Amino acid sequence: MPYFQLPQDLEKRDVAERFTPNGAQKVTLIVAGCYIVGIAILWNVPYLKYLLYPFKLLTVALHEFSHALAGVLTCAKIRSIKLDPDEGGATRMSGGIPLITLPAGYLGSSFMGACMIACGFNTNASKIASLVLAAIFILALFWARKSVVAWILIFGFAGILVALWLIKNSIGLRFFVLFMGVMSCMYVLWDVVDDTIARKVSTSDAGVFAKMFGCCSSRAWGVVWLIIACIYFALGLIVGLLVFKQTEAQMQEDARHFIPAPGA
Repeated sequence: MPYFQLPQDLEKRDVAERFTPNGAQKVTLIVAGCYIVGIAILWNVPYLKYLLYPFKLLTVALHEFSHALAGVLTCAKIRSIKLDPDEGGATRMSGGIPLITLPAGYLGSSFMGACMIACGFNTNASKIASLVLAAIFILALFWARKSVVAWILIFGFAGILVALWLIKNSIGLRFFVLFMGVMSCMYVLWDVVDDTIARKVSTSDAGVFAKMFGCCSSRAWGVVWLIIACIYFALGLIVGLLVFKQTEAQMQEDARHFIPAPGA
């Protein structure tokens, strides 16, 4: 008896195939998992945690830039961005809409982290992501131009990007972009939990937000932002799986023709 595939069967099979990772995607997922485990370990081990120190500061810069960008979009005047060596940061602004600017730090940096995770599945997408990141950090540096730490940090970041871009058709660039994405998302998760759930810090974004707008406690707002950040993280992986299906060889060939390194 002949068997005919119904349209819904084909559709289910197509969806399953799109969510099934190919070889290159499996490598990316394994590396992302290693990043998560490695960052979680290094974050809490004395002395070893200093290896993450510059990358923590970069994620703080993304956090503060998100505040500043939300301020600009709500007609605030950005006076300065400050990056402290103790991994803290502050964005000074006048005006704007606090309902938008206060949660923008966590939500904006986690969204950017998710975008970097998605781009980490593809070399050319990582090239675009690195250019966008460079532009973001240049803008952040403009507002943080009085900070020596910011100058050292961002020029060091630029040096890493240039080096990875030039080596073997930018093969390492996507793994660095992936690392920055995982780092950014994990920093948001860790910071929200530490400041608003594990302990209540009145000067945290959630604490100030709860004081200004009431309705819920800082812990409740922290949980809401934490859930949104987790959703962003998951969406970054899903988008990477669905959109970037190229093999490693295809990515290398594409990278040779898209903003190639000199001599490539």
